[in-house]
Amino acid sequence: MTFIANLVRGFLIGTAEVIPGVSGGTIALIVGIYERIISSAAAVSGAIGNLLRLRVGAIPSQLRKVDFKLLIPVLIGMFLAIFAGAAALEPLLESQPEVMRGLFFGMILVSLVVPYRMAAKAWKLSDYTLGAAAAAISFGLLSLPAAEASAPSYLIVFLAAAVAVCALVLPGVSGSFLLLAMGFYAPTIAAVNDRDFLYLGIFALGAIFGLALFAKGLNYLLESRRRITLMVMTGLMLGSLRAIWPWQLDGGTLEAPSSLGPALAMAAGAVLVGLIMVLEKRFSKAQ
Repeated sequence: MTFIANLVRGFLIGTAEVIPGVSGGTIALIVGIYERIISSAAAVSGAIGNLLRLRVGAIPSQLRKVDFKLLIPVLIGMFLAIFAGAAALEPLLESQPEVMRGLFFGMILVSLVVPYRMAAKAWKLSDYTLGAAAAAISFGLLSLPAAEASAPSYLIVFLAAAVAVCALVLPGVSGSFLLLAMGFYAPTIAAVNDRDFLYLGIFALGAIFGLALFAKGLNYLLESRRRITLMVMTGLMLGSLRAIWPWQLDGGTLEAPSSLGPALAMAAGAVLVGLIMVLEKRFSKAQ
């Protein structure tokens, strides 16, 4: 029964990771396995780091810290959810791009509350200034002419996966959103549906690399420079909404709202994530 329960938990987390704006880390918190996953991920990260430094003798002690009874069914559930979710989302992304962007925009806009609240103390004017600067930088970078990501090089796929996997260590930040902002969400969904195992293999290697390097660094920043890191992260997420504004031309030029469908989808996405956040808060109080 424990295996089945963890399989279901993994399926829920995987479903969240497919949907931009819904954080797999948040779902892991709700189902009560976040700290165990992070602890095991840290041990795996340490083992990978020792392997890269050719310290083979130190690997077994790291692997003994990994909760394989939890991770194996959770990973199986996540993979099942990712393949199922990709099959459902790809047709919608192609047939209803504005509506889907509206849905994702609403989800991510509300999810900004999570890193904002995690900064603990009330924000001061200097904090808002820092967040606004990060948002401006993110917005400006995403306003640059984008390279076509329909057939990205495998090196870029590797790097995109390494960045996106960092979202796993922080509830409220969606890995799918990072892929969406970088222009790799649709190609990755297509690769899952097309069973492009070369793309998926390189993506997996990039994720492992990111877990061993970037995620560990992000954890360090969250521990030693928590407030500043969360302020910058909130600002970057806010500015990155520019990538999924529903009403924009193919070249990325933003337009004023001109149709009702994306606006309704935006409201629905905001309500969905809001409900998840309320559930998480109630669950946390019950612990």
